[in-house]
Amino acid sequence: MDTNNTVSMNRRGFLKSTAVLGGAIAIGFNPSGVLAAATGTAPADAVGFNPFVKISPTGQVTVVVKHFEMGQGTSTGLTTLVAEELDVAWDQVDVEFAPSHDNYKNLAFGGQGTGGSTAIANSFMQYRQAGAAARDMLVRAAAAEWEVDASTVSVKDGMITSGDKQGTFGDFVKAASMLEPAAEPVLKDAANFTLIGKNQLPRKDSLAKTTGKAMFALDVKVPNMVYATILTSPLFGGTLKSFDASKAASVTGFIDAKALADNSGVAVYAQSTWASIKARRAVTAEWDDTASDMRGTDQMLSEYSDKLNADPVYDATGKGNLADVEAAAIAAEKSVSADFHFPLLAHAPMEPVNCVIERTEDGGIRLHDGCQFQMITHPTVAAITQVPPEKVDIVTYYAGGSFGRRANAKSDYHVQAALAFMALGGEKAVKLVWTREDDLAGGFYRPMFAQRAHIGIGDDGKISAWGHRSVTQSIFKGGPMESMAVHNGVDHFSVEGIVDTPYQIPMALGLTDYESPMPVLWWRSVGHSQSGYTMEVLMDMAAEAAGQDPVEFRLAHLDESDENQARFAGVLKLAAEKAGWNGQSASGKGRGIAVHKSFGSYVAEVADVSVNEDGAISIDKITCAVDCGMAVNPDVIRAQMEGGIGYGLGAVMRNEITLKDGVVEQGNFPDYQPLRITDMPDVEVHIVPSDKAPTGVGEPGLPPAGPALANAIYAATGNRITSLPMTSSGITFA
Repeated sequence: MDTNNTVSMNRRGFLKSTAVLGGAIAIGFNPSGVLAAATGTAPADAVGFNPFVKISPTGQVTVVVKHFEMGQGTSTGLTTLVAEELDVAWDQVDVEFAPSHDNYKNLAFGGQGTGGSTAIANSFMQYRQAGAAARDMLVRAAAAEWEVDASTVSVKDGMITSGDKQGTFGDFVKAASMLEPAAEPVLKDAANFTLIGKNQLPRKDSLAKTTGKAMFALDVKVPNMVYATILTSPLFGGTLKSFDASKAASVTGFIDAKALADNSGVAVYAQSTWASIKARRAVTAEWDDTASDMRGTDQMLSEYSDKLNADPVYDATGKGNLADVEAAAIAAEKSVSADFHFPLLAHAPMEPVNCVIERTEDGGIRLHDGCQFQMITHPTVAAITQVPPEKVDIVTYYAGGSFGRRANAKSDYHVQAALAFMALGGEKAVKLVWTREDDLAGGFYRPMFAQRAHIGIGDDGKISAWGHRSVTQSIFKGGPMESMAVHNGVDHFSVEGIVDTPYQIPMALGLTDYESPMPVLWWRSVGHSQSGYTMEVLMDMAAEAAGQDPVEFRLAHLDESDENQARFAGVLKLAAEKAGWNGQSASGKGRGIAVHKSFGSYVAEVADVSVNEDGAISIDKITCAVDCGMAVNPDVIRAQMEGGIGYGLGAVMRNEITLKDGVVEQGNFPDYQPLRITDMPDVEVHIVPSDKAPTGVGEPGLPPAGPALANAIYAATGNRITSLPMTSSGITFA
C-alpha cells in the first residue's frame, strides 16, 4: 500500500488480499484479545481475526491502524510501535486504516472509535505485541532454516542475521507463516529503543499531505455518483411539513429534491456540490416548529443565572455540604468570589463533514468517510439502509480535523447521507457535503457553562473552603454512552477537572443540568476546556488574596509524596523554570501561569503578553511543559501541544455561538474567527522524560492555554476576565 494514499480496505477484501499472496503473513488478535496469525493456509475470517500488521512475500510491512488520522499523528504513532518491536526500517513500513469491525475496538470505549486522546494510550501494548510477535516468528523461521539457535539470530532495519548468514523479511515470511505466534512475545527494554522517543522521525502522513496525494473523504469520487446538500430548519427541533423545489429546476446541474424519511430536511441532488448549494437556495420549505427551541442567548443566560442562584440539583463531590462550605468561604477574613460564563462553541474543523455512500455489487453498502466512530456509524447505516451489518463496509480516509465533531452519538451526517441515498432509490451513489454555514448552524456545540465559586483563605495562607456550583447541558445523558459517564445523576464530563483536581483543597461542588433540544457534544478536551479556565483563574485570584506568588501558592496545595500530585507539581515547576518565572511583569508586559491534568497527562503553560499604546494585547510566547508518560513521538507531542494551545487561545479570544429567537447568528469564519497566524505566539514545549505508560496528547495542551492568557492579561492590565470570549469583556487584540 502506498502511504501517499492511505485508506482502508473493506474487511472481506482485506482478508482476501492477505490470503491470495502466497507466503504472506498477518499478525493480530482474535476476539478474545489473544495474539493470532493468518496465512493463505489458515483463513482468519472464520475465527473473527483482525490483523494489526501484515508482511508481504517481498518483506514489505503494512501496519493496520485502528484509530483514524485527523492530524493528531496516529498513523505515525501506532506505526512506530510496530516498527520498533519488529526492528524494521522506517521506510519499509506502510500504513493502512483498519476496516470497520468490532475487533478493532478502542479499549477505552468498548467499540471501534477514536477520541478522548486514547489512541496511543490504549493501543500501546497491542501494537508492540503484534510487532514483537511478527519479529519472533521471523527469527524462529530463520533459525530453523539456518539450523542455529534462535538466540543467535538478530534483526535490524529489516535484515535478519546470524553469524555470516543474512536474509530479508521476504526470505522467511513463508516459513514464518507456518508458525504459531508466541502467546507473550518478549518486548524490548526501553533502553534499546531506536524509534520510540526519537526526535524528528518523519510523519507517515506529511509527504502525502504536502504533495496533495493524501485522500480525504472530500476527495472521493465513485461511479454513478450525485452530489447532495440538505435543507434543514433554522431552528433546533424543527421538522419538515412541506417543500417546493420548482424554482430549483432552473439551476444548471439540478437533478431532484426529496424529503428525508424522518422529515428532518430536504435532500437536494445535483451534478456538483456547487449546483446542489445553488439549487438548495431556490427550495422553499414550511417547518413544524412546535418542538423547536426558540430561546435566544440572552434568555438562556438569564435561565442559567436563575439555576446558578437556586440550590444545585446534584452533589458532585458527595459531601453534601455546599451551603456550609460557601458560608465558611464568604466568612473568611480573606476570600474570593467570582461568576464565570462560557459560551456555546462550534468545532469548526477546516474540512466540514462529508461522506459518500454507495451500493456494492453484492447488494451491500459502502460508506467512504473520515470515520471517527465506526462503532456507532456502522450499525446506524445498516439500520437505515436495511442491510445486514456484515454487508456494510466503511472505508476510512484522512480527516481534515474534527475536534470531536465527527464522533457524535447520533452519527448525524451519516444518517443524512443514508436517508438521502434511500430517498433517491438506493442505487445511485450519493456524496453529501456540508457547507461552513451548515457546520456553524448545525449544532453539536460545546455546551454553555455558568459557574460560581466562593473561596476562603485560612490563617495559614492556604485555601480553607472552596464552594463551587455549575450549570450546563449534559453531553452524555440520553446517549448510548450514558452508563459510562453518568453516576448518581452527575455527568462526570460536566464537572471533570474540578471534582477530580489534584489540588488538595476542601471543596464542595453542586451541579444543575440545563435542558434544551440543542444538540451538544464533546469538544476538544470536553469539560476540561472550561474547568481548566475556571480552576486556574481562581487559583490566581486566591493567590492574590493570600498575598502569595501564583506558583508557590499552587505548590503549597500539592503533596509531592503522592505521584499524581508530584507529576502535577513537576510540570508546574518546569514551565516556570523554562520561562524564567519570577512573579513580576515589566511595564506594558504581563505574565500568567496555569497547570491542568486531563486525559492522564499533566500540562503547565506560562503566557507572556504585551500591551501596545492602544491597549491591544499581543500574545508573545507560550512556554509549555508536558508529562504524558513515555514520549513515543516527541515531534508529534510538540505539534499537538502547539495545536492544542492555538485552538484553545483562538476559542477564548473571540469565539462564541449566539442565537436570536433560536437561530444561530454566526455564518462563516468572518463572524466565527479561527486563530489567525498573526495571533499565534512562539511556543516552546518541554517534554518530561518518563518511563510511565503513555497518556493523551491530542487534547491536554488546550485547557491551560486560556487561563494562562487570562492571568497574563490581568497582570498586564488589571482586567480579570471571567466571561468569554475575551472580546466580549472589552479585550482587543493587536
